[in-house]
Amino acid sequence: MDGDRFEIWVASGFLLGLRVMPVFVFAPPFSLLRVPRPFLVIMSLGFAAVLISAMPEADRLPHVDAAVLMLGGLREFFVGLVPVVVLQLMFGSLYIVGRTIDVQAGFGLALLIDPMTRGQMPLAGTIFAYALAATFFAMGGQFDLLRFFAASLKAVPLGGAIEISGVAALATYATTVSLVALGVGGAAIATLLMCDLVIAMLSRTVPQMNALLLGIQVKVAVMLVVVPLVLGVSGALFVRLVAVALEAMPRFV
Repeated sequence: MDGDRFEIWVASGFLLGLRVMPVFVFAPPFSLLRVPRPFLVIMSLGFAAVLISAMPEADRLPHVDAAVLMLGGLREFFVGLVPVVVLQLMFGSLYIVGRTIDVQAGFGLALLIDPMTRGQMPLAGTIFAYALAATFFAMGGQFDLLRFFAASLKAVPLGGAIEISGVAALATYATTVSLVALGVGGAAIATLLMCDLVIAMLSRTVPQMNALLLGIQVKVAVMLVVVPLVLGVSGALFVRLVAVALEAMPRFV
């Protein structure tokens, strides 16, 4: 490999690394684990180098200079945000459903401190998110992401600009994952709603009863029983969420 060719290869690996890096740094399930940022950067550049070596036609930049690297790097970063948005919408829908369950169960003022990310997360939403992450890796979603980046080199060449024309598709995707996420936690939400109705009727017939105190105790117990049952029967919905996300990514580039 001569000097010019090596320079183009290094510049191409750097640009592709900026396309790969956002999904490992900002997108769940990878962001659910507290991993040092330098390791994520090195891993992203390593994946980029492998893809460039496996696809020699993808590293044919016309020339390499500061303007190409700066403008191309900015464009590559925006292309890399596509899978980030898709994955964030998928996991965010589960967090919203989990937060709804927490509020219904009486945990509205309490948030779980995730020791991995050191962030405040809803209790039920965190359980759902880790279950979805396990499903993602069990289905080989990480390999599908690498296939997406390889295919994106053909749709958007290195340094090329992405066309923002999938707003309607993005809205459809957001609606789909929201409905599927509601299906995951819908049974728990409906059960807690029934508990609220029963306790409300009891408070009307037995005014001496402390409805607030009884309601919190009963709904917490119901939540601890219902949420594991929901996880046990929602495997197909988790698989559907991952499949919808992986199928949606190529439509936005």
